[in-house]
Amino acid sequence: MRNWKESWNRFSTVFYPILFGALMITLWQTGILHKILGADTFTLPMPHRIYTIIKENLPVIMQNVQATLIVALGGLFLGSLLGYLLGVVAAIFTKWGKGGLTLASAFNAIPIIAIAPILNNLTKDVSPNANIRSMVAKILVVTITSTVAMSVNAYRGLTEIKPFSMDLMRSYAATERQIFWKLRLPNSLPFIFTALRVSVPGCVISALVSEYFAEYIVGVGRQIRENIVLAQYATAWAYISVACLMGIALYVVLLIFESILLKGRK
Repeated sequence: MRNWKESWNRFSTVFYPILFGALMITLWQTGILHKILGADTFTLPMPHRIYTIIKENLPVIMQNVQATLIVALGGLFLGSLLGYLLGVVAAIFTKWGKGGLTLASAFNAIPIIAIAPILNNLTKDVSPNANIRSMVAKILVVTITSTVAMSVNAYRGLTEIKPFSMDLMRSYAATERQIFWKLRLPNSLPFIFTALRVSVPGCVISALVSEYFAEYIVGVGRQIRENIVLAQYATAWAYISVACLMGIALYVVLLIFESILLKGRK
């Protein structure tokens, strides 16, 4: 009975989102969604029109996707690494660590739309090449937005140790270094994936928003902006759809890695 419930829960977590997505696309394609929202097919093109644009402009779209992925994944890697290091420092200096991470969480409340233009100005002297300057600014935006989630969760994973586990290590006369590598680090692994579940969709959103204000005109986010300005709404929706697919694909990859690395762990 328990196995049946677990199988149904796993199935339902996939089935219901797919069913909802299929329902929305059906309403969209049949025009019912337009009537509900009071929209027209110029500002909200039909799905088949969006698909046609993606198909006809796939090489150009993939170039912009590549540029956005470099920003998103580069910032995610740097932010996660920096966040974990901050979590380690906070776990070592426990007296100040928790308070410092609370302040970092408050800093994360600053909107991306405010950070991006500031970083564009701060990095204007990084390189004479506009592409490099723009790339650095965009990666910094994603790095900042990815750091806090990882630092808070890393701190929890490094400090929320079961008492009997710590007592056992102490009884073996383990050093602090041995406790870190054999107990604290493995214990933090599920918390790392918890942070990444937040940071992976966030890194795509941050990359898209940073591209709105970037100096160099490249990336999915910038193409969304440029096509909206030119009233090319169908093309803008094509890039919006591609951005959604990017976020979904990265999240699915994360879940696959999580299921492999945490297999058998409770």
